[in-house]
Amino acid sequence: MQFPESWLRQFCNPDLSTDALADTLTMAGLEVEEVRAAAPAFSGVVVGRVRDVQPHPNADKLRVCQVDVGAAQSLQIVCGAPNVAVGMAAPCALVGAELPPQQEGQGVFRIGAAEMRGVQSQGMLCSARELGLSSDHAGLLALPEKLQPGADLREVLALDEAVFTIKLTPNLGHCLSVLGVAREVSAVTGAALRKPLFKPVTPTWPDRLPVRIEAPDLCGRFSGRIIRGVNARAETPLWMKTRLERSGQRSISALVDISNYVMLELGRPSHVFDLAKIRGGLTVRWAHEGEQVELLNGQTVTLDADMGVIAAENGVESLAGIMGGESTAVTLDTTDIYLEAAFWWPDAIRGRARRLNFSTDAASRFERGVDYATTALHLDAITALILEICGGQAGPVDDQVARLPQRRPVRMRAARCEKVIGISIGVERMGEIFTRLGLRAELEHPGGEPVWVVTPGSERFDLEIEEDLIEEVARIHGYQHIPVQAPVGRLAPLPVPEGRRSLHSLRLKAAALGYQETINFSFVDAQWEQDFAGKSDPIRLLNPIVSQMSVMRSTLIGSLVKVLADNLSHRVKRARLFELGRVFIRDASVADGAMQVAGILQPMRLAGLAYGSAVPVQWAVPERRVDFYDVKADVEALCLGTGELQWRPVQHPALHPGRSAEVRLDGQRLGVVGELHPQWVQSYHLQSAPVVFELDAALLQVQQLPAFAPINRVPAVQRDLAFQVPSGVSYAQMEQAIQAAIRDIPVCGIIRQAHLFDMFTPAGETATRSMAFRLQLQAAQTLTDEQVDAACQALVCALATSTGAQLRS
Repeated sequence: MQFPESWLRQFCNPDLSTDALADTLTMAGLEVEEVRAAAPAFSGVVVGRVRDVQPHPNADKLRVCQVDVGAAQSLQIVCGAPNVAVGMAAPCALVGAELPPQQEGQGVFRIGAAEMRGVQSQGMLCSARELGLSSDHAGLLALPEKLQPGADLREVLALDEAVFTIKLTPNLGHCLSVLGVAREVSAVTGAALRKPLFKPVTPTWPDRLPVRIEAPDLCGRFSGRIIRGVNARAETPLWMKTRLERSGQRSISALVDISNYVMLELGRPSHVFDLAKIRGGLTVRWAHEGEQVELLNGQTVTLDADMGVIAAENGVESLAGIMGGESTAVTLDTTDIYLEAAFWWPDAIRGRARRLNFSTDAASRFERGVDYATTALHLDAITALILEICGGQAGPVDDQVARLPQRRPVRMRAARCEKVIGISIGVERMGEIFTRLGLRAELEHPGGEPVWVVTPGSERFDLEIEEDLIEEVARIHGYQHIPVQAPVGRLAPLPVPEGRRSLHSLRLKAAALGYQETINFSFVDAQWEQDFAGKSDPIRLLNPIVSQMSVMRSTLIGSLVKVLADNLSHRVKRARLFELGRVFIRDASVADGAMQVAGILQPMRLAGLAYGSAVPVQWAVPERRVDFYDVKADVEALCLGTGELQWRPVQHPALHPGRSAEVRLDGQRLGVVGELHPQWVQSYHLQSAPVVFELDAALLQVQQLPAFAPINRVPAVQRDLAFQVPSGVSYAQMEQAIQAAIRDIPVCGIIRQAHLFDMFTPAGETATRSMAFRLQLQAAQTLTDEQVDAACQALVCALATSTGAQLRS
């Protein structure tokens, strides 16, 4: 929100400089982001009065003007503006004047004497855009006729005035107006607040437009009146245009400008209907599913049943509390209008504009809460300005009250307030603060303890609990008055269990393997969930920030693919990415290490993606693309020390059906590893398939403690055994069978390692294949040939029983 300083000081004028006032606002919770001059820097521009206009002898669109710039001096200036006329006052840049840059990247624009089509020009008459005052460049900036020629333009138009830009938190909706900010300044500084006086407008017409409120949970109060005979072509006064432009609003027409002006000054959004375009009366109701309305921004939207509308006999005329409709919009030919100011319930407005992918000043105010007690008073204020500027005759106010908020008193314990803030404030000071804020407060002493009972005003929708009042006391008392004190509590390091790795150590491990961390939103595109997780009904957000991020992710793969695609668009050839974050899964049970809220399981996952060459380009190693086994080695490095890994084929919607695997850790499902499915490689415009993995971080955090044993001084014995294995038996099954034999058969206990060193399928053989294992046998004493042979024979028998493998002759 932005506004000129003079507008604020009209309501509250504390004895503070501009910088001190900005600091006061910031310390009161209204953060001042910027203080700038009303106009960019320029010099040498004065008020000029056009005394004569003649056609240019050599150009049809140019005029030769004689301009009075004061001090009995007249300049000849060639001008091409269509609105130049004898007697008008306009900005005149003298020779040597410096104007703001006319285009981005340009420097200061200097004015010099020039010859234009054979005619000397001794300066330039300026438009508002050439001076950086607004975007209007349709013609010269017309100045008030009362200004004296030769007067410095910056001085007469107060162009050095400060313009504040403030950033408001969502709970400060009552400060979305100049009057609201002035109320806060008055409360903080103690300066007098000059409240505006609203004089009732005497009606001269008995006419009323029939209005029916069908949804009291949408509209709590609706005030309106008819005004006939207005001149919509009337010029908006310069003072109003100036304030609107310095507040970031573009002047459109007198009727629209007046509505916007009152919204900025009083915080009251309103709407002006063209009365002639309304058929019958107006009905305030919820929209019918699928109804459509063309809005003032030219957008035609389809409405949901939870969106409020103002409708007439010929359909929807306005999107309640958000934006008016094009069908009843006022034009320069409008003569009769219907003026509306209403109270819309915040819950009925909140989120609707964002759902339609736009935002409006009215919606941002109504969704935070607008004063419901002043709709009729503010309607009189708007009416008075319309009658003053556009003329016309007003009808009576039709003020309908359906259902208004009930202000419940909020209790605040004085002792609790001082404990939370951390300093002694005093009961009297708290009462003074509530009085300055315009809150009705009473002091009670139940049980001897002082308790303030505060009733919020009709404009305050942010005061509901004790902590809200404590915040108000802290804000107005001044955060700068709260001393900075170092903590005095004793700090003790927390024990770190040796059998559990921290999440940060997993990040460091992934980074050590060459992966770079990415951090992504937990809400993603619904299409990603369909593609990478196979979920047609993901967990949807009730109020997404954008429609493309409307569901909660159940896998991290989609986020990594999106990051990869963004990097490829910047011509990155090789990428290693990982993310450690939560996923969200519907599940009625809670697993260990997971967090569950309202039936949603939220486990931590570690996912990675490798793309491009297996190693950076170098002279010693030929370049090749990363493959499944490269990433498999990275996963094994991540799992080192956690337990025994088993690999199995898997069918996963995100992965290539023949180049992917499920990895299990000590029998528990750890995650998946594999190449991205070719369909998604093509759909997401990737040049080649990346290899991805996604693992359960909770299982990765568990690590085995080291077991210490003395170094065996007896040399080990090696034996090579080759087996004819049925083709349906995998290496993993053979490895499990060997480990089971070592564990369960006493004579096999001397086998320390079993390593696969050769595997092949004989030509023409399809039923079996050969696997050769190298065994390492060792005991505390030197082994005899009989012990070694017995261990090998027992292992051969165990494998024949469990897998059908036969020792090759």
